Amino acid sequence: MKIKFSNAKILTMNPDSKEIIEGELWVNDSIIEYVGKSKIAGDSFDQEIDVEGNLLMPGFKNAHSHCPMTFARSLADDMSLSEWLNTKIFPLEAKLTPENVCVYTKLAYMEYLTSGITAAFDMYYEPDAIIKASLETGFRTVLCGAINNFKESPEILEEYYQKYNKCSDMISYKLGFHAEYTTDIGIMEKVAQLAEKYQAPVYVHNSETQEEVSTCIQKYGKTPTELFTDLGLYQYGGGAFHGTYLSEQDMELIKDHKVHVVINSASNTKLASGIAPVTKMIEHDLMLGIGTDGASSNNALDMFREMYLTAVLQKAVQKDPAACSADKMLYMATVGSAKAMGLYDCDCIAAGKKADIIMIDLRQPNMQPINNIVNNLVYSGSKQNVKMTMINGKIVYEDGKFYTIDKDKVYEQANKMLRTLLG
Repeated sequence: MKIKFSNAKILTMNPDSKEIIEGELWVNDSIIEYVGKSKIAGDSFDQEIDVEGNLLMPGFKNAHSHCPMTFARSLADDMSLSEWLNTKIFPLEAKLTPENVCVYTKLAYMEYLTSGITAAFDMYYEPDAIIKASLETGFRTVLCGAINNFKESPEILEEYYQKYNKCSDMISYKLGFHAEYTTDIGIMEKVAQLAEKYQAPVYVHNSETQEEVSTCIQKYGKTPTELFTDLGLYQYGGGAFHGTYLSEQDMELIKDHKVHVVINSASNTKLASGIAPVTKMIEHDLMLGIGTDGASSNNALDMFREMYLTAVLQKAVQKDPAACSADKMLYMATVGSAKAMGLYDCDCIAAGKKADIIMIDLRQPNMQPINNIVNNLVYSGSKQNVKMTMINGKIVYEDGKFYTIDKDKVYEQANKMLRTLLG
């Protein structure tokens, strides 16, 4: 199917073309075919959409989440991370069925679509159920291994890695484990062997809390980053989810090993875990992305809120209003997150890239006047401005309507399942 978007403002996020283009964008099946000034009619299209002066831009990429954890939204609040995990989350997760995981994942996707998120980096279990939700919904998913002492194993991780990187162009799978504090060193060593075998990056929760870092130093005489580096887990790059307590030495190691750091500002502040030193990370020229974490700790899956919080928290901590500019935040939420997820073919808008595109309604009060569109998106933008979400060349959400999801059915199933889980 060939679609023409005309009369559009286009924010490409392409480093080679930073200006906002006024013109049109063509999508041919799943690929962006043309971006630029309006052309004289000649080509034929299956659908033509007048954007009416609104904004087209790359979809946001949620570079760290636990999608099925929508089941615990607002169920275990106002608790520390350790208490929250051990007394509330782990006991309920033990009861989850694949059907539960599929339904609660779809619920997460619905929220993503309304927030202009076109892909998520999902660290969770029951990957078949998550992939089922992804393919039925038309949502792009990168899966991440979540093995630890209690669930799954390095052998299962390798099986998943081989299997899920071949199943669909909408699905990819990365090596990963939950965290140092839930994973014995023997398991970590086996994951490092897999990284060497496949020359693949490894992703893990890293330095999310002060307690995590202190305990790791007591056990190993090293920070989590130093431990992971010495074990060879980061020899081919990877990701550090959260990075709230990274030392200067950690940042140098992360830079040297080309590891992406994914910031989760809403979750970290709500759990009182701390505020990641994003300004210092930028000074160290680290590769940064943004994630929402799960709905059980955030509790919203909203990239606008994440961008705003990340920026203003740094300004407050640094006592510097120039810290963490809107340009940097928007880059982290789109291109930076896409690169952290390995989605190099849908990081920006350019001919030949995947058509993962959102339309922002500029005719809302919070977008007016248009002094600076990027600043508006980060500092005053919200989910109300997302008019359309396209993934892989297909419009899956538009003006409050979900084209691939029966929202009433999902809501009914989600609430019924929760009553069973709570017993």
